[in-house]
Amino acid sequence: MKKGIISTIIMFSCALVGAQTSITPQVLKQLEVSYTGTPAEKALRNAISNVGIAKMAINQENAGAKDKHFGIEIKNTGITDQKSSGRCWLFTGLNVLRGRAMKKLGTKDFVLSQCYLFFYDQLEKSNLFLQGIIDTREQPVDSEMVRWLFQHPLSDGGTYTGVADLATKYGVIPADIMPETYVSNSTSEFCGHLKRKLREFGITLREKSEAGMSEKQLQTLKVEQLGTVYKMLVMAYGVPPTQFTWNDKTYTPLEFFKAYCIEDGEDLNKDYVMLMNDPSRPYNKVYEIDYDRHVYDGHNWLYVNLPIEEVESIAIASLKDSSQIYFSCDVNKFLDRTTGIADLKNFDYGSLLGTTFGMNKKQRIQTFDSGSTHAMTLMAVDLDGEGKAKKWKVENSWGSSSGANGYIIMTDEWFREYMFRIVANRKYCPASVLNLLKQKPVRLPAWDPMFSEED
Repeated sequence: MKKGIISTIIMFSCALVGAQTSITPQVLKQLEVSYTGTPAEKALRNAISNVGIAKMAINQENAGAKDKHFGIEIKNTGITDQKSSGRCWLFTGLNVLRGRAMKKLGTKDFVLSQCYLFFYDQLEKSNLFLQGIIDTREQPVDSEMVRWLFQHPLSDGGTYTGVADLATKYGVIPADIMPETYVSNSTSEFCGHLKRKLREFGITLREKSEAGMSEKQLQTLKVEQLGTVYKMLVMAYGVPPTQFTWNDKTYTPLEFFKAYCIEDGEDLNKDYVMLMNDPSRPYNKVYEIDYDRHVYDGHNWLYVNLPIEEVESIAIASLKDSSQIYFSCDVNKFLDRTTGIADLKNFDYGSLLGTTFGMNKKQRIQTFDSGSTHAMTLMAVDLDGEGKAKKWKVENSWGSSSGANGYIIMTDEWFREYMFRIVANRKYCPASVLNLLKQKPVRLPAWDPMFSEED
């Protein structure tokens, strides 16, 4: 008798749980009444289905002319275009360096070759992957690290540390010495072939190791494999020059880099610090992302997490001293691509869809709703009477026909919500920030979702 009662209770409980956890016909009836089909709702539905969300959500109350004057602006000329590639990090880093070169050269028309440094980026990332396979050869193939390596053998995205390590190792050259190719302007197809070849090489290294090949023999095999990679890269991007003649003078790429892009004794790694505003993690801590680098013997991504007010203060100090800044953000949020204005008031999605979107920056990061997606060159700020930022301006790499003639203007409210990283010279950082760098960094795994490469 008792068993029968217990069974009945269990079955009844399961039925209740099912009703609460699944969309049953009864639940569906409740949901259906949320749309009543009023004339206003029908009109909105018709408009959205034919025009799209973005155009329908434009906030006409915020559509007036915007103030485009900047009290502090580092003038630049010649907007670059990364086209259908994920090389924003490279364009941004080289745009900062070319600004220095233009001053030294006394010219307003100069671009550094993105194709040249990207060639070595892909070669170095190939070595990073293959050496990673050798380093983890004793781990199971389904271990988290090995799985991550095979999932991400290389990409065309990156970060500032890639620019610093690659330029310091290989130098830079003018764009007309090694111009863009069809493949460099549209990288996905070739990258797909290269990734497939790298995975093949990677699994071969693991199988050879399991068969008894020594680490030294694996290193020799890896170099042979990189020969194939090098040839593939030449087919796609051309042969990188070891020296070249420009304006009647012969240079090596490193000589050109040292002559025009850095000051005597300057180190693009040691003299600069990456600052981040990530309210989902404790402030005033130093973080290092494991295996997040472009060059095997290069630098992992290391940053100091600071409140937004401190990041802004350092950025303002840098711009006041005519020093452009590597900058990254979640670019597509509330960006009007036609005007090049990033403003939280640009679009009113809530009124259009009959709801609210109330997450703050911390919550958006925690729920994967927001993160850094794109790098640009921070070049201007406009201040109020108290020296606080009102708006900011960046040089983008989407061509001169995008946005505000190739630039994007951001309100400070937008900047605080969707800016994530800047790279500043240490001389603009207060002692309190530099002292934080003495900490032992908190090490985060390569697959931490907040730290995908910028493209």
